[in-house]
Amino acid sequence: MSKIKPGRSGRPTDISGLRARLGRARARGMPRGLEERGRRILDAWLTTAESQGQSFTTVRAELASGEAARKLAAMTGEQIRASQPDELRNAACTSGCAFCCILLEGDGGLITEAEARRVHAALSPLAGQPDGRAWNTHACAALDPDTRMCRIYDDRPTVCRSFLSVSVEACMENAEGGDADGSGMLGNHLDYLSILALSRDVMKGTALVTTYGLEELTRVTVEGADLATALKAARHPTSELEHSCADIGNSPS
Repeated sequence: MSKIKPGRSGRPTDISGLRARLGRARARGMPRGLEERGRRILDAWLTTAESQGQSFTTVRAELASGEAARKLAAMTGEQIRASQPDELRNAACTSGCAFCCILLEGDGGLITEAEARRVHAALSPLAGQPDGRAWNTHACAALDPDTRMCRIYDDRPTVCRSFLSVSVEACMENAEGGDADGSGMLGNHLDYLSILALSRDVMKGTALVTTYGLEELTRVTVEGADLATALKAARHPTSELEHSCADIGNSPS
């Protein structure tokens, strides 16, 4: 997992110390309103962990690996789904409709270390088998090329769980390089990015909070790379998380 550096003067030694740091932390690049929402969610999680007597070491490790961001985004995603917004009621997504898994731009999506480890563990037993690229050159390697179903569905990362479309036609067009409206991300993905960025600032000087590209991770994994090699190949530069947060503020309303 992410390497935790030894404690030094001024670094948190308990959950209260993490909460104090969170109060000063920034989700760099993220619009201020979304940053503050992420801060409230993360602070509530830390408060609950402290009241329940959870281990500081465990909490710190979940912040460092991005597991806290994943779990909290899953929670807010459940809340969104329970409210059944129009986008969900009108969703066109079905099994085998994998146009969103054709990765023409970017790197397939930003994922945490915890998610990268989970993806590798689920996909590595399938190394050497035909993968999604046998269906489409630019498809995610986690796909089954015949059924177009995700072969690691239960272990797919937040970016995959958050994608939603109300138009199959739009997805088909975009998979060929178009720019049609009709698809996007559920709001919990904004929470995910904000909480992850805040976690990085909270852990600054204590642990490295790293992110990875899903496309490269799945590609090298199906080609037989071990975990350490796969993580090294797919690891993002530090600036990628801030750029992803800034893209939110630059997106059309």
